[in-house]
Amino acid sequence: MQKMVWAFIVASAVGLLIGPWLIPYLRRLKFGQSIREEGPKGHQRKAGTPTMGGLLFLIAVPMAVLVTVGFTPQSGVLLLGLLGFGLIGFLDDYIKVVKKRNLGLRAWQKFTGQLILSLILIYGVVYGIDRGTSLYLPGFEVWWDAGALYYPLALLLIVGTTNAVNLADGLDGLAAGMTFWVALAFAAIASAGTSDVTAAFAAALAGGCIGFLFFNHHPARMFMGDTGSLALGGAVATLALLTRTELILPVLGAVFVAETLSVILQVASFKLTGKRIFRMSPLHHHFELGGWPETTVVYTFWAASLISAFLGVLLAMPIRF
Repeated sequence: MQKMVWAFIVASAVGLLIGPWLIPYLRRLKFGQSIREEGPKGHQRKAGTPTMGGLLFLIAVPMAVLVTVGFTPQSGVLLLGLLGFGLIGFLDDYIKVVKKRNLGLRAWQKFTGQLILSLILIYGVVYGIDRGTSLYLPGFEVWWDAGALYYPLALLLIVGTTNAVNLADGLDGLAAGMTFWVALAFAAIASAGTSDVTAAFAAALAGGCIGFLFFNHHPARMFMGDTGSLALGGAVATLALLTRTELILPVLGAVFVAETLSVILQVASFKLTGKRIFRMSPLHHHFELGGWPETTVVYTFWAASLISAFLGVLLAMPIRF
């Protein structure tokens, strides 16, 4: 518990300390966010806000983890999930803001990178720390050895989670605030399962979100970019693997799931019928275009994330690892 608390404090403090330096540094590099013309009109005033602020996570979280629990097989895998996906996001952002290619990495390039990194993570979790291929079935309180089926399921979970967090990063403070509750939930689950290293990492991730939110709450002074959103998604997915909560993650991160489903349903409906289900997707834009103030949408989604994270913790409590 003590290591977990210190990890949270260190990550928060480091984030708060480097934020005031990072924002002007990104401005000097002219790493400003471009805003899509087809997005909500009110977002155009955000153009030029420094992006790639997710670098804060890539500095604060590893520092907190290494200071509190050091480098172990568990912390190594968790840091790989954070830093590896953060690197993919960084390359994507770099191409957008420096090379002036609006779409960043091509879809096949991004997917290939995510696929390779996911396979490395799965191998590290299953064999490197001997996690095995068993899955906990929530509600039934039984374990099932998925065998070879575990690998595609884990792959889907990692890639899906990283992109779900990326989709949710559309309003000031939204993705970081939602991830904060999910990370706290993982800290509670891991500490109950006596996994100090995993609990410390989850607490550091929550602390990093708090440090970042100080500069990202409305009106945001910097955005996390894909550097941050993919890093957060990769970290959350890896936490699910290590805490053996793969099948509970959709509950823990139910709002992220809703954001993703809104995009899938919107695209499918338009292709099949020519009609849209939502005013705009992801889901947060639907409410925004319905007249909700941005802060109201964000706070509502934060509250929903808190509730879903709490329910996920209740489902995971029977697990011992």
